[in-house]
Amino acid sequence: MEPLCLLTVHAHPDDESSKGPATVARYHDEGVRTVLVCCTGGEEGDILNPAMDIPEVRAALPEVRRRELAAAAEIIGYDEVVSLGYRDSGMPGTPANERPECFGQAPLAEAVGRLVAVVRRVRPQVMVTYPEDQSGYPHPDHLRVHDVSVAAFDAAGDPLQHPEAGDPWQPAKLYAVGWSGARIAEMHRKFLELGLDSPFDDTWLERAARPQPEPTAVVDVAAYTDVRRLALLAHATQVDPQSRFWFGLPPEVARTIHPVDEYQLLRCRGPWPSEVEDDLFAGLRAPARR
Repeated sequence: MEPLCLLTVHAHPDDESSKGPATVARYHDEGVRTVLVCCTGGEEGDILNPAMDIPEVRAALPEVRRRELAAAAEIIGYDEVVSLGYRDSGMPGTPANERPECFGQAPLAEAVGRLVAVVRRVRPQVMVTYPEDQSGYPHPDHLRVHDVSVAAFDAAGDPLQHPEAGDPWQPAKLYAVGWSGARIAEMHRKFLELGLDSPFDDTWLERAARPQPEPTAVVDVAAYTDVRRLALLAHATQVDPQSRFWFGLPPEVARTIHPVDEYQLLRCRGPWPSEVEDDLFAGLRAPARR
């Protein structure tokens, strides 16, 4: 049996801290090797923390964001951080979309080949990416992450595809990290219950109420709910520490709200689960010794 390895694929520095960080922290503590692939440098990110919006930071933003990513990855518990080497494509319709070095402009086969090389080197059983439906936030790089991850999962085990990328290795499962409308609704109710101004307006609540696919895996992260907050704070340029959206509820209250991470299984190289899983490595662990 190969040592267990979890590979997550994210678009920009800070995405790893907002999407499933508690799951990664839990598996790292269980001894699973955890690897993050960050596809871009986040060069187009806005500086949302007024205290960091100074000329020195703006002039060195790519390097600042690399340092922030390293700090957040250490908090979460990633054993390795890999840069796929592309530039941030920026928001839809911006000039950054047209830059030839951006992720959105990269030839698909090239980007897939780079990710395949990582997969074959670190040999994960489980990969995590973004869902296909991202209509709520259709960032070009987030859409690209899904496409590249799915293609790399399918190609990594095929010796005829990307032979330059190393010996074939086929991951067993590919999941999309979930976006929970239930979490938003529960947070909104708690703000009101505590007499606090909720950051979730009608648009947010309407989005949260839209039907969503039922998760195929629900991971208990109750012991790791502080990880998201601490990792986000490490991204000092991108996250305002006064943000009500992220930090408006007291930590002791936030810990109690929806303490699970939800996932949708996209690919499975074994029997498809017949019920909701509570472990992304379900069916992949070595039998316990007697």
